[in-house]
Amino acid sequence: MINEIIEFNKQFVANKDYEQYVTDKYPNKKLAVLSCMDTRLTELLPAALGLKNGDAKVIKNAGGLVISPFDSAMRSLVVAVYELGVEEIMVVAHSNCGACHMSYGHFHEEMLKRGITDETLDTIRRCGVDLNHWLEGFKDTPESVRRTVDTIKTHPLMPRDITVRGFIIDSVTGALEEIM
Repeated sequence: MINEIIEFNKQFVANKDYEQYVTDKYPNKKLAVLSCMDTRLTELLPAALGLKNGDAKVIKNAGGLVISPFDSAMRSLVVAVYELGVEEIMVVAHSNCGACHMSYGHFHEEMLKRGITDETLDTIRRCGVDLNHWLEGFKDTPESVRRTVDTIKTHPLMPRDITVRGFIIDSVTGALEEIM
């Protein structure tokens, strides 16, 4: 598949198809969106929010979560605020999210099947990584959104003048529900 993508890319560049996407690094709408990496949202999310290329910084991960105050999602949001002029942040989870029922127990079994040893996992734990927390999903999507919004709002490096709001987007229709 990657070789096909590389071939497509050569034609994309040769035909100058990139020209319609040219913008700079600063989000036109001074907006950052933290959302899930779910493939259903790839085109639906920006379309449903009325965003075009260059309008917002879109940060995606499994579940659209900030799982700890100093994870990569939070780092990206801090950079977006201080370096790129973001003034508003939307946390957008979605209906029927696969992360809603993730569990370390499942990942543990799958890792063992793929050749990762318990010794390796124990070494990671001894380095201070709580794999149960790191690979755990959530059970309640609205509560997960509230927790992520709260983590962002109360982060010691997040200015208090930044607006942070949480939503759940319907994975089929794109309808937004604000979570208070």
